[in-house]
Amino acid sequence: MTGHLLWKTDRADGGPNRLERLVNTTDHGQPEWHLDNDGSGHVIVLSGEWIAQDGRIPPFPADALRQVEKGQDITFRTEALGRWDTALISFLWDLKQQATGAGLTLRTDTLPDSARKLLDLLPEQAAPPPPPPHRGFAPVTAVGAYTLDSLTEIGTVTELGAETARGALAAATGRGRMRMTDLMSNVRDAGPSALLIVSIVNFLIGAILAFVGAVQLRKFAADIYVASLVGIAMVREMSAVMTAIIMAGRTGGAYAARIATMQGNEEIDALTVFGIPVSSYLILPSILSLILTMPFLYLYGCLIGMLGGFCVAIGMLTVTGAGYFHQTVNAIALNQFEFGFVKSIFFAALIGLTSCRIGLRAGRSAADVGVAATRAVVVGIVGVIALDAIFAVIANTLGI
Repeated sequence: MTGHLLWKTDRADGGPNRLERLVNTTDHGQPEWHLDNDGSGHVIVLSGEWIAQDGRIPPFPADALRQVEKGQDITFRTEALGRWDTALISFLWDLKQQATGAGLTLRTDTLPDSARKLLDLLPEQAAPPPPPPHRGFAPVTAVGAYTLDSLTEIGTVTELGAETARGALAAATGRGRMRMTDLMSNVRDAGPSALLIVSIVNFLIGAILAFVGAVQLRKFAADIYVASLVGIAMVREMSAVMTAIIMAGRTGGAYAARIATMQGNEEIDALTVFGIPVSSYLILPSILSLILTMPFLYLYGCLIGMLGGFCVAIGMLTVTGAGYFHQTVNAIALNQFEFGFVKSIFFAALIGLTSCRIGLRAGRSAADVGVAATRAVVVGIVGVIALDAIFAVIANTLGI
């Protein structure tokens, strides 16, 4: 760094002067090059600081060597060359490729030793890009590959579920590595924190069912059966499915995003290095909290849905509160609650397993966290609906 002292006048009338140090912050200035002919041959003169971070690297034009005849030599002069990094090597490689294509000889003995060694590692010409893979029409191969991938993923999720079940048994006997604080924190997030959205959605679902039923049943003077419609629909299907969809979007996406973030921060690798099972330490509290809270959220959703239907029925129909209550109690059998209770447990296990698995499969970038959360929500919702269809077939077979 160089500098000098200079007296500087502040005012045009020659008023008070002040002493100021003017400093040149660079030793060699901006990166520059030019082609000279010193009589003995063509010389490329390099000067300035060739630092990629500065963003001032001059390009090497494609026609820069047109005045050099084929077969001649090109040398370098680097007396004014300052600091440099890979930006200089990139410039020299462009020059090397053009010189080779023009039939010129590039003499690098006057370059810095480290620059010359790096340049020698690069090929004379850049490798051509590989041709795009040929993808013919092979539907059987595509279906087979998709089937194998799906079966592999199902096996992986099943194995993860088995490991989680073993961890739950070990925790029940006091030999597990699951911390009770982690379980209670997940239970609070999956249960009490979700009551508001579960209440709103199920209340509106019950109200909509009652409104649609009231419009049709009123034509046949069967107003009282709105209570049966809302009660059976909420207990048998709507409360369990809608609560599971809410948890898939709210809690399942959060699980996938959290585990994907830990994957990107290498926290999962740290647990593995320390010999801490991820299934029992991280995944088990998440799945177990959903299994514990989903059945109670289902029952709560049934109650709130019936309340929504009650509000609509009282407002639109000539139905008394006592009549609505008695009709609901008489219409819903106890096994309907048992069936919905069991479904909610399976829904919880499905959401927890798929969300955690998607989080573990995520990449290590910030964008992969969002992709994992989105994928967990989509897979959770589709999985819940598909599993509900399976339960519908089972219920029809068993006559429930």
